[in-house]
Amino acid sequence: MFTGEESNGRFFDLTKNHEEYLNLNPNVKKITYLQYLSVYDQFAQFTRAQKMNDRYFRYLTGVADYLESFLRRTRPLEDPDKIVAGIEAAFAEAWEKDEVPGWSKTLPAAATETPSDSGDNTTTTASIYCDACQKSFSNKNVYEHHTSSKKHLKNVAAIGTPLDQSSNGGSTSQDAQTKASLARLKDRAIAEREWRVVKLTAVLQAQREATTTNVERKQSLTERERQMELEALYLESSEAAGAGGGGGGGNGDGGSDDDGDDDDSKIYNPLKLPLAWDGKPIPYWLYKLHGLGVEFPCEICGNFVYMGRRAFDKHFNESRHIHGLRCLGITNTTLFREITKIDEAQRLWEKLESDKKRQKVQAETVEEMEDAQGNVMPRKVFEDLQKQGLL
Repeated sequence: MFTGEESNGRFFDLTKNHEEYLNLNPNVKKITYLQYLSVYDQFAQFTRAQKMNDRYFRYLTGVADYLESFLRRTRPLEDPDKIVAGIEAAFAEAWEKDEVPGWSKTLPAAATETPSDSGDNTTTTASIYCDACQKSFSNKNVYEHHTSSKKHLKNVAAIGTPLDQSSNGGSTSQDAQTKASLARLKDRAIAEREWRVVKLTAVLQAQREATTTNVERKQSLTERERQMELEALYLESSEAAGAGGGGGGGNGDGGSDDDGDDDDSKIYNPLKLPLAWDGKPIPYWLYKLHGLGVEFPCEICGNFVYMGRRAFDKHFNESRHIHGLRCLGITNTTLFREITKIDEAQRLWEKLESDKKRQKVQAETVEEMEDAQGNVMPRKVFEDLQKQGLL
């Protein structure tokens, strides 16, 4: 029912849609899959001419169908048909009121001409769209020159469009109305899919955020860690399948209930991860984040091994380490942080004690002098003041 990337309905799997997105327009900046997860429901970067492309329509249909399928697979008890019907009804109402973002009737595909201030020519407030070539033009003169090109004539002949061009674009009023209605129907089909993608994404916002977090986590893992994670998932799924397959083969006397209790009490922990407060192994990414796989031995604590830097830093203030220092005759424990070897601690303590004794001896052997006012000071200070004439 779910792909490996979806992880039993926890995450999206839009990798194929991401590849289609990158191939929609070669001039668009290439984005990563992580960036795509945050912009796949945004369509303002595409012009209306680009949206009229069949490739864009197929891409949009694929995204909308995937989100609807994901909703039906992950939330079968929430009446997915009712949710989808509500989205379609809301779109129909917004379309009738001309309130669909980006698809207002006030922005037609044909150009709206307004006289300029100088009165010598006209300017266009919207782009001129060529149905035959599926291309928009911002200038009427460029469009008129385009209508006489070989490419345009070839496309017109291929779709059977009449070649007699009039001053307003080259067709009768009836043909223009027919074209406008057909174009509006195509606009409605594209707008409906965009609407569906946005609304379904809002319904599945939690899975979208979880997918983004999962992709960021996977990018921080090394290849070996990814392989270990895949192996753990494979073993977990295999055990779950084995437990599910063996559940129906119990004895008729009800003895299978005890086996089920035993299976619930067993904790599957192939990576030997530490247990959390609920008695279950912590997530592997949290295990790597705190560096719990790194060992820090301490000889002063009786060769006790601390797992992770946090536990190692914390143990210097704990009773085990302080007791080990006191057994070595060390009383000042604050100066022995980050020292784990017994010989290093003893040599440092001996040096501190010798320095303390030397300072004490020097303080006792200092020759003191007294000035005329009764001030007592070392001989060196007395001689310096006397040379300066201050005494």
